[in-house]
Amino acid sequence: YGVREHAMAGIMNGIALHGGLRPYGGTFLVFTDYLRPSLRLAAMMKLPIIYVMTHDSIGLGEDGPTHQPVEHLSSLRSIPNINIVRPCDIVETIEAWEVALKTNDSPTVLILTRQNLPIIRSIKSKNNLLKSGAYAIIDYKDYHATILATGSEVQIGIEASKKLQMENIYIRVISLPSFELFDKQSNLYKEKILGKKPIFAIEAGIINGWERFVSPKNFLGMNSFGASGKYNDLYKYFGITSEKLIKMIKETV
Repeated sequence: YGVREHAMAGIMNGIALHGGLRPYGGTFLVFTDYLRPSLRLAAMMKLPIIYVMTHDSIGLGEDGPTHQPVEHLSSLRSIPNINIVRPCDIVETIEAWEVALKTNDSPTVLILTRQNLPIIRSIKSKNNLLKSGAYAIIDYKDYHATILATGSEVQIGIEASKKLQMENIYIRVISLPSFELFDKQSNLYKEKILGKKPIFAIEAGIINGWERFVSPKNFLGMNSFGASGKYNDLYKYFGITSEKLIKMIKETV
């Protein structure tokens, strides 16, 4: 397609409406601004188009704040009839692709990082856990609080939980790759995942949309545009770290 996001999305709508092919296209997440009208129409027309949106946060680093999405996840989540999926590792990414291919009445947007991520889930796992929208990465029968996280921030949540465990503070970590898939689950499953203890959330974006799960004081994310620099330096600069998350949790539990 070239650097033509609006044309790309419009062409994919036409291919999907014609039938016989399952179109997919990719660009930086920040450039969904350019294709939003056609993406919105795809959702309205229930077209099973797959969008692969990469470079999903301030982790983009050296390209600077113009290319670092902070409000785009919440903006996309506000469009009806779209599955937004932000995987935490390669295993979740494979599961997300399976979910996208099996979805026939709505678009799917895969939100992927630029930076390398560790494999959190076992590649031997036979069950597609992502299709439920949220599931426990670290779980305890008796616990003090729960961390909800998406994408590259799941790793930070795990780091915080493991450090707190050494102080006998037990924190569940929930990977929540898709609000939309989670919304489709039973109330019983939602209650099981969210639990009844304090909830914290971490995502390298703005809070909008997270209010259904956490209060603003329990959300660790962005409230400004990004900056230029190495991604790990930016995470420290903006305080999206396990240390900051641990501090928030200790002040509450």
